Amino acid sequence: MDFKNKIILAPMAGVTDYPFRKIARHYGADLTVSEMVSARAMEFNDKKTATLIYTKEDDVPYGIQIFGHEPSSMAQSAYLLSRGLYNPENIDTPRGFLEPLPSYIDINMGCPVKKIVSAGDGSALMNNPQLVKEIITACVKSSALPVTVKIRAGWDKDKINCVEIAKIAEGCGASAIAVHGRTKAQMYEPSADWSYIKAVKDAVSIPVIGNGDIFCGKDAIDMINQTGADSVMVGRGAMGNPFIFEEIKCLLSGKSYTPPTIQQRVKVALAQVSLMVEEKGERIAICEARKQIAWYLKGAVGSASARAQINSATTLEEINRILTEFLNNQ
Repeated sequence: MDFKNKIILAPMAGVTDYPFRKIARHYGADLTVSEMVSARAMEFNDKKTATLIYTKEDDVPYGIQIFGHEPSSMAQSAYLLSRGLYNPENIDTPRGFLEPLPSYIDINMGCPVKKIVSAGDGSALMNNPQLVKEIITACVKSSALPVTVKIRAGWDKDKINCVEIAKIAEGCGASAIAVHGRTKAQMYEPSADWSYIKAVKDAVSIPVIGNGDIFCGKDAIDMINQTGADSVMVGRGAMGNPFIFEEIKCLLSGKSYTPPTIQQRVKVALAQVSLMVEEKGERIAICEARKQIAWYLKGAVGSASARAQINSATTLEEINRILTEFLNNQ
């Protein structure tokens, strides 16, 4: 698995499901990553986990991100997922539930959300380098696939230890490391400090993936030039804007890029919602799609009114009607 020269869709809870990953890949994402999966939940054969890791052949290569703080359960998750053996619903497939197999396993050591860190998971792990070492070692040993790690700059401004954690990851056999240029305490404000990504790049020999504040193609180019990152990972910049991957690819190849019109954005939004309905059923899909559609409409004339109507919609037919009226008023 080569982690160099890739434009990657970041794992985002409640966002990067299969339909969104498929759309992002269509517009140029080289790699995608699942929503984060709880290693602890897997021990109890949690059926929701099956929906989080679900994908199809048109979403390969992709990674599955796991989180937790117990080396044994993390290792067990890596073992099962890397071999396609996790099957809580006993579905009859050649290798178990997972078909196709993922391409790599990613360990979440960067999530700053209170619910995650209060349990000792995500970025809380960066406060315990010894535990980081134990988890990565156990996962690398158990996994039949490459293992990567996603971290932040550190816990807060007084504890910046991304270089230390990156060196541990490399020493334990991780195949690549993704670095978000903020601390846990900063969450998503202020602007990401890419110097931390450069510091990690200068300190390790495994591929380094830069993450944080890539909202347009120029941001990606600037990050690569300023940090030397081997690849870039796009998170919030892709929400409602899967076109960003095409933009980045155009700039990297020296080609001109034409931003999508509002008509094109709405067309893709509808395509994504339709795919969600096909995969999840209308009731669940429409509820989950409301925020996705809002992102696509952001900044357009009349978007506030359209969003208000969409928040009350319960069927795909209603969504189609609302968006058609929205376009007619442009």
